[in-house]
Amino acid sequence: MIPAEAEKIKTFTPQPDEAPPLDVAGPIGWVRQNLFNGKLNSVLTILALLLLFKTIPALLSWALVKASWVPGAACGTAREGACWAFVVEKFRVLMVGIYPGEHLWRPVASLVLLMAVVLLTLFRLVSARTLAILWFSLPLPVFWIINGGMGLAHVDQSLWGGLMLSMGLAVVGILFSLPLGMLLALGRRSEMAGVKAMCVGIIELIRGVPLITILFMASVMLPLFLPEGVTINNLLRVQIGVILFSSAYIAEVIRGGLQAIPPGQMEAAVSTGLTKWQATRLIVLPQALKHVIPSIIGRCVALFKDTSLVIIVGLLDFLGMIKASTQDPEWLGYEAEAYVFCALVYWVICFSISRYGRSIEKHNAW
Repeated sequence: MIPAEAEKIKTFTPQPDEAPPLDVAGPIGWVRQNLFNGKLNSVLTILALLLLFKTIPALLSWALVKASWVPGAACGTAREGACWAFVVEKFRVLMVGIYPGEHLWRPVASLVLLMAVVLLTLFRLVSARTLAILWFSLPLPVFWIINGGMGLAHVDQSLWGGLMLSMGLAVVGILFSLPLGMLLALGRRSEMAGVKAMCVGIIELIRGVPLITILFMASVMLPLFLPEGVTINNLLRVQIGVILFSSAYIAEVIRGGLQAIPPGQMEAAVSTGLTKWQATRLIVLPQALKHVIPSIIGRCVALFKDTSLVIIVGLLDFLGMIKASTQDPEWLGYEAEAYVFCALVYWVICFSISRYGRSIEKHNAW
């Protein structure tokens, strides 16, 4: 090698990498790649921006700028903005129905318990096993506080309603339909013909009819099958119907996850000395549940929204209380504000559940 060239190589200093062009990385690059990466996408983006330009300012003006928060002349028939005084006035009814005012501390205490468990779940402050114990133990103290008994005055369940009722039906439905759905999914894959036939029959029967039919059957026909002298109130009957309906769909979701696990996983686990039940519980089922986390979260969101159908059987949940409040003679003409508030509450809760599901997928917490 020529001495001069060797000297150049010896004194060479690597230079730092240059920053990528602005039209490739950063916000500008994201916009180009996702919104203007072709003629069709560019046209659709421009049309969407025009639609937002036409609707968002008018919506903000109606909902915030020209809105009224206290009753008065501004909330008359000639108002230009929203009258949120309706929501403020009816807030207690929308949250807890016609629950007695002197016992309002009980729904508040139940909400505090629920939020405590939710925070422990979100921030993963305890182990998964402890969280499971807390969630499955939660309905008992909450029911005792809201319903009464053992030192607390009894509050009839016909007085329950609003968002409290919707949350109760959804939380209890999710908690009990998940393990029941797992059992149905495992039973459908069982080698015992009787167990498999029974699970297939339950799943297909429930999935073959709409939820409204299940609610009617639970509310009207279930008492006919009870022994003489045994009665179940309407709320519990509806809750049973919701659990059965949700468990059938969750069973199919989990069955799909089980089919995604290679048979070699079970064979390898059995070869180490585990029984088939131990291999399923410790090896196969945890992997299957990780595969179907998005679908399970989707079913949880759907179950919460499906609670609005209980109005068909005489229970006034959150949506039912919204509808009943708009028929108050003193507050006629405020349906828009009522349903916008209802949609906002449903969206916040469903979006929060979805985001938590995304965090589970990201961190592989389960």
